Amino acid sequence: MEELILSVEFLRSKQKVVARVASEAGGVREYSGPSPGEVIDLVVDDLREEFESAPPS
Repeated sequence: MEELILSVEFLRSKQKVVARVASEAGGVREYSGPSPGEVIDLVVDDLREEFESAPPS
């Protein structure tokens, strides 16, 4: 059986890019920055920390 453990949305306006992340362990959070690359880096760093510190399933 599969279960959703992570949801990520990327949105763009004229001034910034926003990522909304929802996960079991971290809840819902939002990141924003002037470019997609910067926002993706923030999301990846946060998720790496979250999943490295998560107990094994």
